[in-house]
Amino acid sequence: MNFYSNGKLLLTGEYLVLDGAKSLAIPTKFGQNLIVEKIKEPQIIWGSFTNTGECWFEAVFDLKKLRLVNCTFNSDKEGSGEVIAETLLDILKEAKSLNSNFLASENGFVVKTNLTFPRNWGLGTSSTLINSVASWAKVDAFKLLWNSFKGSGYDIACAQNDTPVFYLIKDKNPVVEQVEFNPSFKENLFFVHLNQKQDSKEGIAKFRESNINFDEEIKRISEISDQFLKVISLQEFEDLIIEHEQIISSIIKLQPVKEKLFPDYFGAIKSLGAWGGDFVLVTGNSETPAYFKNKGFETILTYNQMVL
Repeated sequence: MNFYSNGKLLLTGEYLVLDGAKSLAIPTKFGQNLIVEKIKEPQIIWGSFTNTGECWFEAVFDLKKLRLVNCTFNSDKEGSGEVIAETLLDILKEAKSLNSNFLASENGFVVKTNLTFPRNWGLGTSSTLINSVASWAKVDAFKLLWNSFKGSGYDIACAQNDTPVFYLIKDKNPVVEQVEFNPSFKENLFFVHLNQKQDSKEGIAKFRESNINFDEEIKRISEISDQFLKVISLQEFEDLIIEHEQIISSIIKLQPVKEKLFPDYFGAIKSLGAWGGDFVLVTGNSETPAYFKNKGFETILTYNQMVL
């Protein structure tokens, strides 16, 4: 069995998507495979591989008791193997609670995951895994996400769709609408990686601490999402980016990324997802890559290189 899930980027609605704002999300050309093979032993033998083919995490689970037997974590950058193994085990257990037939066989499985993007890019290492496990277990991926993790679920919508989507949460249910986002100025759009892994859980927690009513902001962000699809000129698009950044900045009390890191840049810059890390959306021209490389940011993708 082979399952594939798309990576994700959230163009509009970060944070406010949690409270019902209509958000524009785009699946990426990068994602993650999950391959399952049956074996005789009553075990789950798990291996996670990077985009360069290196195994960064291995674990063996007892199939009947769904318990960790051992694990190896080939990285000194973050966390521990046990933490990752327990998180994975929680996902598998939750999938089984949603479908009791999942993992109910006498025989075990060898499972391999293969990323097609570097792990530090923040394009959805967890969401692509959850969506593929949900496909394997034949359960609702949004329920699996919300029961085992937190988050809005826009990343699951991207994992499942090959076009941009409007995403919102209505009455605690996900609403996904496929849309066409194909700006005439896409050659002026770039994605720059900030080399900072941002913990979206932490960002969400900070947002939740505010306990303020943001109805007006939610309404305006939803309108901006609609306008993203309709703008004809790059200037209009940049104006929307600047307004969107100001609205979110006022809510989460963080400085917009352009003011903080690139005040002398000639184009507009927009954070994507949790502020402070991963990719930003940048408007510019042929001089844009040189500007960011001079600032020490080497990973710059064009719109066509990133967006599915």
